[in-house]
Amino acid sequence: CLFALVGTSLIPSVWVRELNHSLLIEQEGYSSFTVTGPDHPITTSVGGEAVLPCHLSPRMSAENMEVRWFRFQYHSVVHLYQEGQDKYEEQMLEYRGRTELLKDGITNGSVSLRIYQVQLSDHGQYTCFFQYGSFHSPLAIGSDPHISVDGHQDGGIRIVCQSAGWHPEPEAQWRDHHGQLLSSASEKISKETNGLFRTQISIVITEDSNQNLSCFVRNPLINQEKISTVFIAAVITQLRQTQGRSIISTGSVGLRKAQERVLG
Repeated sequence: CLFALVGTSLIPSVWVRELNHSLLIEQEGYSSFTVTGPDHPITTSVGGEAVLPCHLSPRMSAENMEVRWFRFQYHSVVHLYQEGQDKYEEQMLEYRGRTELLKDGITNGSVSLRIYQVQLSDHGQYTCFFQYGSFHSPLAIGSDPHISVDGHQDGGIRIVCQSAGWHPEPEAQWRDHHGQLLSSASEKISKETNGLFRTQISIVITEDSNQNLSCFVRNPLINQEKISTVFIAAVITQLRQTQGRSIISTGSVGLRKAQERVLG
């Protein structure tokens, strides 16, 4: 859920698409449900109040669930409800004494968040997260994406990106140096013995390519991703110096340090 601050000439209205509008949750032994918020930003003024709507669909009681409102990442807690009561130990200091979970509709899955005395720093995106109280599904951010060159394919060079240790299933994609999405030649997600997920995607590029290529792997539940970038020209140069089907790890060739970021 997003809300924009309005009310003075210094704080223009910001109209942005709501990023966490509908999120399907499936937990073993329980019914699936979606978490739904508004499809428009919530606006308020500095010093005023903001109510951020959030509810389950289909309608069901959230009294025995964990309800977590957070900002930039899962542990950036704005308000936390667990075991039938509000918990403030993990709440960010800047929200202490300024939040209220509206529980009038909690038996129908409605848990709107009220923020009092709105500040400029409150502007931005908020995520509403539900979890069954007796079932703790792991949330995991996996390893830095590892990019490697796996020889030739279809008249081009096959490049593979792999990352492990994610939960739930991650989303992986290739992007060019302009940030434009590129089509993958193959995609594979597998579940490891520890219950976490490994993803692998590949792409085929031409040998005259002179662009940088980035692999993005994202946890869709908490909107956090890791990125690795390979410099194609450097990789192709080394590939041409090798014989046969070589496997070149970008750990030593043309790899920009992996980054981790939260999408806002």
